[in-house]
Amino acid sequence: MAPLVHGFDPPERFVAGTVGPPGQRTFFLQARSGARLVSVALEKQQVQALAERIDELLDEVLTSTHGDASIPAMAPLGLDDSDPLEQPIEEEFRAGTMTLSWDSSDERLVIEVFPYSEAAVITPEQVADLDEEDFEEPEPDEVFLVRIPAGTARAFVKRAEQVLGAGRPDCPFCGGPVDPEGHLCVRANGFRRRDP
Repeated sequence: MAPLVHGFDPPERFVAGTVGPPGQRTFFLQARSGARLVSVALEKQQVQALAERIDELLDEVLTSTHGDASIPAMAPLGLDDSDPLEQPIEEEFRAGTMTLSWDSSDERLVIEVFPYSEAAVITPEQVADLDEEDFEEPEPDEVFLVRIPAGTARAFVKRAEQVLGAGRPDCPFCGGPVDPEGHLCVRANGFRRRDP
């Protein structure tokens, strides 16, 4: 059976955002076209990796085309989006694997997000018992597919960086997150550290 495709080509809005206070935030990718709204939950590290990889891919395309592709070096000012996530936030699924590609035919970035599947998780003990043909990933039930122009992609990256930076500050000693009430710092012999 073919997977259910939540497709946006292009969306009117595509952003990363959060719900909840720092330290307890839930991260989402959200796309909207008209009244249609899709929200996919994901981890903070996935948002960070996606934003970094989008920036790298756009830079690679710009370099490989010797500037022929219409890719801005920075997010265009008119595309800034600092509004909160749109309501209602109804999680379609939790993100697992994500793919990223550049479609040169219409100069769009293509982002595919597949649901997290426990069936795709293999422990080191299971690896030893598997043959090469056993490494097939299960067919996903649904996919979140977004195709956006380069300017929108740069704006997505800018907003994602702002969302990531709005969390708890990092401890200057151990790098761990510092809660408003402080944290036990392993590098300070267990002394409670406060927000720097």
